[in-house]
Amino acid sequence: MQLFEMLETKVKAARPTIVFPEGIDARVLGAAVRLKNDGMVTPIVIGPREKIEQTASENGIELGDLTTIDPATYEGLEELVASFVERRKGKATEEQARELILKDVNTFGTMLVHTGKAEGLVSGAMHATADTVRPALQIIKMQEGYKKTSGVFIMVRGDEQYVFADCAINIAPDANDLAENAIASAKTAKTFGIEPKVALLSFSTKGSAKSPETERVVEATRLAKERAPELAIDGELQFDAAFVPSVAKTKAPDSDVAGQANVLIFPSLEAGNIGYKIAQRLGGFEAIGPILQGLNKPVNDLSRGCNEEDVYKLALITAAQALDERAEA
Repeated sequence: MQLFEMLETKVKAARPTIVFPEGIDARVLGAAVRLKNDGMVTPIVIGPREKIEQTASENGIELGDLTTIDPATYEGLEELVASFVERRKGKATEEQARELILKDVNTFGTMLVHTGKAEGLVSGAMHATADTVRPALQIIKMQEGYKKTSGVFIMVRGDEQYVFADCAINIAPDANDLAENAIASAKTAKTFGIEPKVALLSFSTKGSAKSPETERVVEATRLAKERAPELAIDGELQFDAAFVPSVAKTKAPDSDVAGQANVLIFPSLEAGNIGYKIAQRLGGFEAIGPILQGLNKPVNDLSRGCNEEDVYKLALITAAQALDERAEA
């Protein structure tokens, strides 16, 4: 079963509630209507009703009974304000909280997730990554045991599925960041039906080169194995050693990951971003994400160059994460 067939089967019966702060964007609105009509999720679309209706009319979208919320007329605003003030622990007054929640749709949507009115959020079609991530870090915050969020892509080509991380958030991760990333990425892989074999990548395999960069990956591997001994994790591995069985036999014959890795942890954002785009553009892989990891509730970021199908698919991923959070609660 291919990835999105599996996700559809997983979420359809449960229909988790997902909030879309960018309701005046035709791509987002079209995807939200499709998701509702297909019975995949229960969408909440944010924006002034008249602007949403105008967008729908101009793009031939039938809204039906789609749930929309205009922050300016939302009856639960004061509850969100009070919850925001409490969550920020003195860093915002009620007046400041109210102004921000009314002005910023991502903050408004994130507060719906935080207060349990939605189980996940998808944004980024009209906003920069920082505009999606900042409210999530301030309000939803990190799970216990994680200090930083990371951004992964699910790379899909036919029946092939891989997790690439971190390709979106941390520019120069230290050993602890890489270890966290490896463990979180293994969890993400399981959400999407991938039994994780995690390789921490480098330009060196098992000491073939020595430098501060390679030693950082060696230390990250040690930390990850120590914290999650039940996972198949190994490093430092060059990509060919991680991926090609014949090379693995020569370069890392004793590894339980080399030659069969499906979760690839890049040593820097620079490497990860370049790597996933090479796979996408030269290898013909579809890149789904970035998917944010380590947060208490799922928040995911679209590319501003996304299309309606990208929104639809990222919403399915977010819904699957939400169901996993339900199961763990």
